Amino acid sequence: MTGVDVSELVRLRAHRPEAIAEAAARRGRRPLLRPAGAANEVTTGGSTGRLMIIAADHPARGALAVGDSRLAMANRADLLERLCLALSRPGVDGVLATADILDDLLLLGALEDRVVVGSMNRGGLAGAAFELDDRFTGHRPEDLTRLGFDAGKLLLRIDYEDPGSLDTLHSTARAVDAMAERGLPVFVEPFICRRVDGRLRTDLSAEAVTRSIAVASGLAGTSAYTWLKVPVTQNPDDMARVMETSTLPAVLLGGEIGGDQEGAYEKWRTALRLPTVQGLVVGRSLLYPVDGDVAGAVDTAVGLL
Repeated sequence: MTGVDVSELVRLRAHRPEAIAEAAARRGRRPLLRPAGAANEVTTGGSTGRLMIIAADHPARGALAVGDSRLAMANRADLLERLCLALSRPGVDGVLATADILDDLLLLGALEDRVVVGSMNRGGLAGAAFELDDRFTGHRPEDLTRLGFDAGKLLLRIDYEDPGSLDTLHSTARAVDAMAERGLPVFVEPFICRRVDGRLRTDLSAEAVTRSIAVASGLAGTSAYTWLKVPVTQNPDDMARVMETSTLPAVLLGGEIGGDQEGAYEKWRTALRLPTVQGLVVGRSLLYPVDGDVAGAVDTAVGLL
């Protein structure tokens, strides 16, 4: 991995903060989805008609762990190096991250001809009592427009026993409206959750994922610009039935895969054949693979598309 000069990033941030907006203004952009048969696919990255997005918005929610390492994502230079390597691989379309990380990547010139997805709500800090009152503390729709970014993403976790979920549901609907007004796609990541011994657990049963998709699909005054970001169900064989719940385009959430990288690839491969599934959004499992080979993990995931 190419080293990141942290001192230069700090120098620019301290002495020329306007450099971030300047880099955003001159960034080369591309469509969210390339048309089938795009001639420059191999040289510039991106799969035709499918999306491969690298996710790195975990730190802003205090979720820094990878496997048994509780602070694996805390080293920002290391994370940026891994992201730059992943973004350089053929077939990778773009990145999903919070403002601090995207600002660094802009300064590093790593976002040219890449899809840039801003993470919008990170207020539900991992492990906090208020975790399900997931306030919109990240990118606003107007920020995404101002910076010329390509889409937004929001997390919608619903616990039927937690009133904080209603606040998140309401603010999510209004955020979807605001994104649609600007013609910006928004990826909604819905989960049904519940607390077990004080800790929030997501329910990946077929019924729970089906309900979450149904709720997310019906939010706001229009679904024209809404995409879904969905996990693979506990039993991967249930995915075909689950994905019949909506006609909205969807991407698969990579999520935590533990040590079974090959098993995860097989689950993704099967789900990617479904008609509404348009790609993958994967983070820690590709940026911090068990064998340490970031390029290899990314290339394998791209091959699934």
